[in-house]
Amino acid sequence: MTEPEATIPNGPAAAAILSAGIGSCTLAVLAVASDGSKTLTHWLSFYPPSGSLSGVTSVAVVVWLAAWLVLARLWRHRTVNFSRISVLSFVLLAIALLLTFPPLADRLLRK
Repeated sequence: MTEPEATIPNGPAAAAILSAGIGSCTLAVLAVASDGSKTLTHWLSFYPPSGSLSGVTSVAVVVWLAAWLVLARLWRHRTVNFSRISVLSFVLLAIALLLTFPPLADRLLRK
């Protein structure tokens, strides 16, 4: 008789990859939104010499860590569809990249 193969769950790795996409997209959305809103710029100015950038990056890091923590706990013993998680992560990363492209961001902010 042979021993059944033990499957190592890929949930923690998938959680790390997806949370990176979520954090990147959060950073881009907040950056564009703070450029277009004086109220949001005021609320995200944690350190006045750097303006809203201090709050944008701080909030994005908190969202990234929170997403990683929640997903890692939910998926710690699971095997998830890694290709689907990877595609979703790359889509979020592509959205983040597009939103930080100045001509597109300026076009979105144009009234």
